[in-house]
Amino acid sequence: MGCGRVGALLATTLDAQGHSVAVIDSEPKAFARLPQDFSGRRVTGLGMDRGALRQAGIKDAYAFAAVSNGDNSNIIAARVARETFHVERVVARIYDPTRALVYERLGIPTVATVQRTTESVLRRLLPPSAAVTWTHPTGMVSLVTATPITLWCGVPFSVVEDLTGERIAFVSRLGSVMPARPDMVIQEFDQLYFAVEGQDASPLRSILTRAPQLEV
Repeated sequence: MGCGRVGALLATTLDAQGHSVAVIDSEPKAFARLPQDFSGRRVTGLGMDRGALRQAGIKDAYAFAAVSNGDNSNIIAARVARETFHVERVVARIYDPTRALVYERLGIPTVATVQRTTESVLRRLLPPSAAVTWTHPTGMVSLVTATPITLWCGVPFSVVEDLTGERIAFVSRLGSVMPARPDMVIQEFDQLYFAVEGQDASPLRSILTRAPQLEV
């Protein structure tokens, strides 16, 4: 919902990656921000309106992003998507950081405009994965960003490091970035940053997108 700069970039990125995308905006002129080769659906209407959501294909949606320029519209649309249509992954863009904390406690992940924008929304919309985000010019050391599946929630960082064989350098959580400590545990939507040898993220991706092999 929302075809402003963030919404248009999100839709364009997802469409280019081969995803099926629908964009809702109350202003038809907003769709001019989309490229000519955009293959997704354009729906004129309010993102909190059930009719507009159905027209956009909400019943078959894997994820929903409310990124209009209004906090109230975004959070209402996000709640309708989650509570009425049971969309699995929902994220709302919130300008007021104090509101953002409240909504995250209600179970709706939010993105504060200044702190986290398009990349953060994409991270919450797409399936968990791991990817190299930085590599030293020598190629000997890389920083891998990983989002574990929910089955890893509650697992201590020390156990994660034992199971992956890699060190967690820091974690992004609820809009804040903090150094990792062994006594910390994984929370939903945590983004872990691993310092790894070489440039291959596939071993981490393989481990963190499956249930953890914990000893009984």
